[in-house]
Amino acid sequence: MSLHDIKVETITGEITTLGEYGGKALLIVNVASKCGLTPQYTGLEALQEELGPRGFTVLGFPCNQFRGQEPGTAEEIQEFCSTTYGVTFPLFAKIDVNGDERHPLYTELTAFPADDDKGRDVVWNFEKFLVSPAGEVVGRFRPTVTPEDPALRAAIEAQLPA
Repeated sequence: MSLHDIKVETITGEITTLGEYGGKALLIVNVASKCGLTPQYTGLEALQEELGPRGFTVLGFPCNQFRGQEPGTAEEIQEFCSTTYGVTFPLFAKIDVNGDERHPLYTELTAFPADDDKGRDVVWNFEKFLVSPAGEVVGRFRPTVTPEDPALRAAIEAQLPA
C-alpha cells in the first residue's frame, strides 16, 4: 500500500487520503498540546510558512498515548493550535501511533528505521517522518530533533524543487 492510499480523518471529521498531498514533501508529526515539546509548533509553523509555497507541508496527527498529553477534543485541539501557535498546516483526528490500535499510517511510517537503538515504535510526541513528493518515507527524526535542526532542514530541502 502506498502512503498516498491510506485513509485519514481530518480534525473536522472528513475522511480523505494522503493522496490529497501527492507531489508535496510532507513532514508527518504526532503532536500533543500538553507536552514539554509542544513549543515545537512554532518551528513547525515557521517551516510551513517558509517552505509551503515550494511544495511542502506539515501534517499534524494528535496523539494521546504519551502520558495523556493530548486529552482534548478535536475542537479543543484545533482551537489551541490556532490561537496559541497560529498553526495553519493541516491537523487530523487523534490517532494511536503505537500498539494494537496503531493507525495504518503509522504502521507504514514506523517501518522506516530510526538511526538509534530505540526500536521502530514512536518514542514520544513530536517524532517526525519526512515523506518525499512520490510518497516514500525518506527520513525519520526523533522528538528531540527540533524543526530548526540543520539536519532536518537539509533533508526537507533535498525533497523540494531547486
